[in-house]
Amino acid sequence: MPLTRYARIDESPYLRRALACADPDRAALGVHNHTYHLIHYGDPVAEYWSLIDGVTLWDVAYQRQVEVAGPDAMAFMQSVVTRDLSDHEVGQCKYAFMTNVDGGIICDPVVLRLDDARFWLSAADADVHLWCQGLAHSGGFDVDVTVPDVAPVQIQGPQAAAVMDDLFGDELPDLGYYRLVRRQLAGLDLVISRTGWGGTDGFEVYVIDARADDNARAEQWWDAVMRAGERHDIVAAAPNHVRRIEAGMLSLGCDIDDTTTPLEVGDGYGWMVDLDQPDDFIGKDALLAQRRAGPRSRIVGVDLDGPDLGTFTDGEMPRVLPARRNGQTVATLTSACWSPRLRANIGYLRVALGDDELGTEFEIPHPVHGCLTATVVSKPHLK
Repeated sequence: MPLTRYARIDESPYLRRALACADPDRAALGVHNHTYHLIHYGDPVAEYWSLIDGVTLWDVAYQRQVEVAGPDAMAFMQSVVTRDLSDHEVGQCKYAFMTNVDGGIICDPVVLRLDDARFWLSAADADVHLWCQGLAHSGGFDVDVTVPDVAPVQIQGPQAAAVMDDLFGDELPDLGYYRLVRRQLAGLDLVISRTGWGGTDGFEVYVIDARADDNARAEQWWDAVMRAGERHDIVAAAPNHVRRIEAGMLSLGCDIDDTTTPLEVGDGYGWMVDLDQPDDFIGKDALLAQRRAGPRSRIVGVDLDGPDLGTFTDGEMPRVLPARRNGQTVATLTSACWSPRLRANIGYLRVALGDDELGTEFEIPHPVHGCLTATVVSKPHLK
């Protein structure tokens, strides 16, 4: 698998270890958040089953932790996310939207509160640090906005807790969902959270100073996890789009972007916007206006007919496809894949209100498989 190194594209500190686990003839390499990473290791369907039945290790070091620290840290955070963080405890994580002045979603980070006056915004694919630096300056907030040397991995699947037990024993408490702790292991400084994008139980582990000494700490942690996971049949894998589509999880840049507002996301995300809190945030006025007028569109689940549409990461699904009714393009298919457990093609459609009723059918012109029929169904497709 060729890797053309380019000074303007970063490399994950786990990349050497990840490449060593990949099939060089079948794996796919991509760029996410200005960083090379593996889109799949050669067999994304096998990775799916390992996630469903066992445990997988993901390199997600393209997620950059934007640190906001200082006396005004809480006030600044309240101004940049749509959730009310006033009850956000130290040691707690919260999933949040960040919006622009029009209410469009620019990022959907996990917010980690490490100390009273220190937060991380764990951002997958947006230059959030530049946005935050500009807002901190223009708003006169007494905070430092930096990007520390932190590199996360995810340990996902039903055997994830067993692997963590083998690594930490009694030193790791029974973490509640969306909670975090600081720990050290063999000289490594770690932040551990019960979070992830796998649609199953799992953890994210953030290695501090991961890139020091030619990625020595990152590679030490990767090796430790693989050794501990060996008896649990751990597999190095990529973030699994089939599972996230099944589970009703959206992907920034695919299903949502800065033209989508949180009120247009649809079922299951209403709790992520608190328009009645006393604090203002960027985009609040626009979202209040949209709440009064009603959202323009919605993201719905669809079933699709036709042949196997692949795994989303294998090149079978272009970024978006038009969806037509009565010969007119009225919606967009943002994600689609074949679900091995449902044995059906499933996906998401961004559609105008009025065309979002269950059972509504659309025509999808696919560049390989011809005209497909997409039928609106409830989501998630499979919890």
